[in-house]
Amino acid sequence: MRGCVLRILLIIGVFFLTMVTAMAENAPLIDEQSGIYIPSLTNDQAVSNLHTQYDGGWDYFVGGGVAAFDCNQDRYPDLYFAGGKSKAQLYINQSKRGGALIFGNSTAQNLNINKVVATYPIDVDSDGIMDLMVLRLGENILFKGLGNCQFERANEDWNFDGGDQWSTAFSATWETGKKWPTLAIGNYVDRKAEGTPWGTCSDNQLFRPADSDDGFAKPQNLKAYCTLSLLFSDWNRSGAQSLRVSNDRQYNKNGHEQLWRVEPDAKATEYTRDDGFKKLNIWGMGIASHDVNADGYPDYFLTSMGDNKLRMNTGAGKKPKFKNMAFKLGITAHKPWSEDSALLSTAWHAQFADFNNDTLIDLFIAKGNVDQMPDFAQHDPNNLLLGKPDGTFFEAAEKAGMHATNLTRGAAIVDLNLDGMLDIIEVNRNEVPGVLRNLGNSQAMGNWIALDIRRLDDNKHSIGAWIELRINDKIQRKEITVGGGHASGSLGLHHFGLGEAKLADLRIIWPNGQKSDWMTVKANQFATINKQDSALTFWSPPDNAEMMH
Repeated sequence: MRGCVLRILLIIGVFFLTMVTAMAENAPLIDEQSGIYIPSLTNDQAVSNLHTQYDGGWDYFVGGGVAAFDCNQDRYPDLYFAGGKSKAQLYINQSKRGGALIFGNSTAQNLNINKVVATYPIDVDSDGIMDLMVLRLGENILFKGLGNCQFERANEDWNFDGGDQWSTAFSATWETGKKWPTLAIGNYVDRKAEGTPWGTCSDNQLFRPADSDDGFAKPQNLKAYCTLSLLFSDWNRSGAQSLRVSNDRQYNKNGHEQLWRVEPDAKATEYTRDDGFKKLNIWGMGIASHDVNADGYPDYFLTSMGDNKLRMNTGAGKKPKFKNMAFKLGITAHKPWSEDSALLSTAWHAQFADFNNDTLIDLFIAKGNVDQMPDFAQHDPNNLLLGKPDGTFFEAAEKAGMHATNLTRGAAIVDLNLDGMLDIIEVNRNEVPGVLRNLGNSQAMGNWIALDIRRLDDNKHSIGAWIELRINDKIQRKEITVGGGHASGSLGLHHFGLGEAKLADLRIIWPNGQKSDWMTVKANQFATINKQDSALTFWSPPDNAEMMH
């Protein structure tokens, strides 16, 4: 009898322990101090079929990008990886909605080229089909999208001179009244100059539309200091985007960050101290932009080696004045959060996004030693800095599941399986890509909305427009840009977290300054807004991404 009772008690104990363990595993991760939910990221690398490594010698210590965009119009983002010395590769999204992140190889063999450093999606000719800017160690190539994930070289047809530089950065904008974009190419070291690499930074190039408006004119050379990131952004909300340049001081100690005026029918000119733009000298690697303090003006996070900066816009739209607020807000990220904490970090791609859909902006930073620099951390994991209600940030990478210490360079933050939660793709030097699927946290976190902002004529993706999303008296703002980050670009749906709100108000400030009416949107939906009528069209993605192209 006693033995029977003991067995029953043992069974009850095992059952209770199993239930407690299951509850613990399914319990949402919460930051104890702030009460912020932490997203759970699972590693889908083993099933993803993403195998391109960014490799090569000294020429490929920088760069290593990925372009995220929909090339077959099934709504699911596809991925094009730079390979460095190895061949680049386009992968077609084969994921199921809400399922594992799975991709197949593309049949677009002409994209499988080597010496690719960086890559960005952009619809150059505004035909509604995404094109690709491919930056290389050598000639850069513009690939025209043909649909169905097929591409053809367009340098000659578009009068684009690909040059023979070591190109590392790209950004684009549409100037007022132009059918074709203005392109900026950032270049690194001049490999052919005497004394290279020290003090031999190449000029950057600014390509503007030809007078015939069916291609590009001869570029203007812009003095630079080994550029690793570019971003056209309207820092003063004037309606015209200026060109921000992030330069690596490694090979030119006198180099500094730059800002260029790009005004209609005039050569680009550099802002100086007299204009209010103070000199900043860092190992500039990447640029991320967002209106962090919700004052209506974009702020800029600049990655570097040890001394990352958050340049808060303080000029009130009058002068390009910026104040460093990284330390105050807790996002210096100057050392690893792991065991190598005594050494400084090396940061590359950075991107603002709302990973837990709570309406508070978060920040992803890619990390990794240049190669084997002894004064900097060898084990340097990426950062996931989550925003708090007071405007500061806290490190959540370890709890979220970001444990890898690869040499990450570029990245893409995008909802790859269209479940309303942002996933992370990491480009790693000499390693396969990191593939992190956002599971939420035993729930889908907060509510969300995903928006496709379109124009029916030129500038199809409304580059230069601002999206404003209002919940009660709080407004989230996003400037639509091409460029920034490190060697990587994404273009497509614009994601906003709504928190507990089931409704939000939305309006678009179009590139010409015209404002749409405020429109009410329901949570957890996909919507397209066209400039022609500023009407919302709601749609649902297919349950499966289109299989192979």
